[in-house]
Amino acid sequence: MNIVGKYKIWFGISLAVILIGLIIMATTGLNYGIDFTGGTMMQIDLGQTAPVDEVQSVIKDFNLNAEIVHAGQEKHEIIIKTKASISNDERIKILAAFVEKYKLDKDTVFRSVEQFGPSIGKEIQNKALLAILAASVCMLIYITFRFEYVYGVSAITALLHDVLVLLAVYAIFRIPVNSSFIAAILTIVGYSINDTIVVFDRVRENMRRRKKEPFMEVANNSILQTITRSLNTSLTTLVVIGSLYFLGVEQIKDFAFPLMSGVIVGTYSSIFIASPIWALWKTKKEKVQKHYSKA
Repeated sequence: MNIVGKYKIWFGISLAVILIGLIIMATTGLNYGIDFTGGTMMQIDLGQTAPVDEVQSVIKDFNLNAEIVHAGQEKHEIIIKTKASISNDERIKILAAFVEKYKLDKDTVFRSVEQFGPSIGKEIQNKALLAILAASVCMLIYITFRFEYVYGVSAITALLHDVLVLLAVYAIFRIPVNSSFIAAILTIVGYSINDTIVVFDRVRENMRRRKKEPFMEVANNSILQTITRSLNTSLTTLVVIGSLYFLGVEQIKDFAFPLMSGVIVGTYSSIFIASPIWALWKTKKEKVQKHYSKA
């Protein structure tokens, strides 16, 4: 199986997904949660499980344009997320509407309320970018120190690919970009680099044994030797995360879905992106060196 030799196909698939994501982000933007835009989050105990449409009908007169998610072990609690700033008087009126609708005790219905200012959202964005940048730089230094800079740059390029594809997933499926987004990105970056290092370690080992073998063949053989391990690890991880997604509450699902996507993308990039980039770079570098040595 010549995986590396078909690099144009793999690069084309990735480019198509990334372009679709970039087009959606340029036209409609990402679905930023209140963590990034600012807003209000209220948690209310209804004492029963209420359909989202029914809850929306209770608050429709307040023009909140809110997102409703269920919480609690029995999903009796609801969380109202809105980009609007809710005053204390409005909060009292909203609680009164739920008390009247569901015949609740006004002293126990309210759980919590959180206000997020736009400045806090901006600070979270800046810290998220800084965290991703710092993680990438540290990984580049580590891989360059452990292997060489060609491995490092190839791995970081694959990481950039993973982040862009994950952003495309968020854009296409309109997943809220909130604080769990940062955790998902950093988790996937760590998972992907670990998978890539496994392949690169085998590449380095094969380079020592087969010094006269073309770089494309070295990379392809290394992938074939490690692909079973990579796929088994990914499938095991997906089973666990899939359980969280299908059995967990809404907040867990918002985190689990991008994680599942990220594991798939990370595995894909370690096999079909990072190693072909390394092989192409090394082949091009060798040709340049031969050209100058002849001159």
